[in-house]
Amino acid sequence: MALGGGRWLRGVWVSVRPLFRGRALLFTNTLGCGVLMAAGDGARQAWEIRARPGQKFNPRRSASMFAVGCSMGPFLHFWYLWLDRFLPASGVRDLPNVLKKVLVDQLVASPILGGWYFLGLGCLEGQTLNESCQELRDKFWEFYKVDWCVWPAAQLVNFLFVPSQFRVTYINGLTLGWDTYLSYLKYWSPGTLPSSGCSCVALGTRTD
Repeated sequence: MALGGGRWLRGVWVSVRPLFRGRALLFTNTLGCGVLMAAGDGARQAWEIRARPGQKFNPRRSASMFAVGCSMGPFLHFWYLWLDRFLPASGVRDLPNVLKKVLVDQLVASPILGGWYFLGLGCLEGQTLNESCQELRDKFWEFYKVDWCVWPAAQLVNFLFVPSQFRVTYINGLTLGWDTYLSYLKYWSPGTLPSSGCSCVALGTRTD
């Protein structure tokens, strides 16, 4: 049985391996970001429907999440390629560079992606630029506090142990919960948000 399972896993790996090479990797990273962001919103909507009788699933909302996620995929793809060239590191022996990569990622990529998320969804949902910017001002620090609670540790593992071609896939594998939290933050009134960013993790079911 175990032998048969091993053969099955090897077969799956042989089938999907081309998706993590060359130009196909960009497509894999882009689609993965979109699918996981839509799935996170779907999970959040399922929770809302249980908690609020009468609310119905909104496919347009999840479609907007999918579009924004796909738009972030190329950025993440090329961001990690650049970061690996800018601060090359080979596991624990290069720990100082790994820690620098985590810091750069938190100080540069995280704020960019946070702004991208709120402004992109605002555009797709018909908000004016002023309305989207106001929402970003209202919710950015709540987002960024939680981001610091979660992603430095996750990125430390990423930069220490994950091969470069799997970096975005690794992040996508962690983001189902994070995207659930982002959906919660996007569609929640700022006045009702918890005062502590890290406490939102439990409410968001995930964690970036």
